Amino acid sequence: MNYILFDGAVRNQLLPFTFTRPVADIRIGILTIREKWEHLLGFTTTTITEDYLSEKYPMVEMEQNVLINASFLPSENLVNIVKSLTENQAIFFEDEPIAFYTTEDQEVDFDTYDVIQYTYDDVLRIEHSWDIFSKNHDAIKRDFDLLTKGRESQPIPEMAVAFNKENIFIEEGAKLPLCSLNATEGPIYIGKNAEIMEGSMIRGPFALCNNATVKMNAKIYTGCTIGPYSKVGGELNNSVIMGYSNKGHDGFLGNSVIGEWCNLGADTNNSNLKNNYAEVRLWDYETEGFARTGLQFCGLMMGDHSKCGINTMFNTGTVVGVSANIFGSGFPRNFVPSFSWGGSGGMTTYKTNKAFEVAKVVMARRNKTFSEMDATILEYVFEETAKWRRS
Repeated sequence: MNYILFDGAVRNQLLPFTFTRPVADIRIGILTIREKWEHLLGFTTTTITEDYLSEKYPMVEMEQNVLINASFLPSENLVNIVKSLTENQAIFFEDEPIAFYTTEDQEVDFDTYDVIQYTYDDVLRIEHSWDIFSKNHDAIKRDFDLLTKGRESQPIPEMAVAFNKENIFIEEGAKLPLCSLNATEGPIYIGKNAEIMEGSMIRGPFALCNNATVKMNAKIYTGCTIGPYSKVGGELNNSVIMGYSNKGHDGFLGNSVIGEWCNLGADTNNSNLKNNYAEVRLWDYETEGFARTGLQFCGLMMGDHSKCGINTMFNTGTVVGVSANIFGSGFPRNFVPSFSWGGSGGMTTYKTNKAFEVAKVVMARRNKTFSEMDATILEYVFEETAKWRRS
């Protein structure tokens, strides 16, 4: 069977992260959503997404296909039903399609379908950008079970202090001398060739993905994911760093999501709680206003390729777009459009030729190439977001 992941109706609610990737390639838990589905399905997948992303993330259609809404995270129950779909069958959760069977060039009309209502209580779905961190605890636990089932962990080093050892899994090549791992409240996963430096204290649920690093004396609280090749230091709480990004120094990051190829300068701090303890509102790209999150704790949402200088301060509920460069004293606005350059004193436009020069250097340090496809995507984002920049 050919499985295709599609963005669904929530794509705009997951900006700025879906400016540069399909919904399926968002990391939550240990794995991306695509990796979760492929692991459980036993098949590779392709993608239906925005036209400007489709060259990098192509769709392959065959005679028989099952389309899957990528905003739903898979469970064994859900995958078993998806695998059993036959012609003109669909799975819905309430009014939202989760998956449906289709043949090549078929016009889909759900009124003609046999609709199966998904009634299990294991639905985990991301509908808003803040769901990526707020549902990360549960996502880590699911992925931990998925990746470690029937496998044996590498031994915990003698010099590491470990609580609830059976809830800690260490992959081959990981280094973790003289650190504290507390898996009492949730599992701790240490990926291949990852490193936790001396003096670090970590509470699960926690995921350190392949080749990622926790710097010395870091304090990491529950619900954090550090994506591949990322480096973190200082204090973190309930935050997701998708991959290839650095928060390598002291400073606080809480209830936040950081995209790929980002860098937070030394002593960068974000607020995750308003002084009056009120509900946090976040910039909504669709309504062009600030949306209610229902959350008391909500920090920083930062899109791919964005950077901030040393001692940067972010206010509660700040959204930073793609390829912004922020520096200077004071708090920048709580919505920083893509390709902005500056800080609290004002912003100018960060020209693509300059941004691309930086992206090439940054990616080369991780043995990655800034491709023509990457440039085309960012050029589109630059044009698409121009209306929110003031110059």
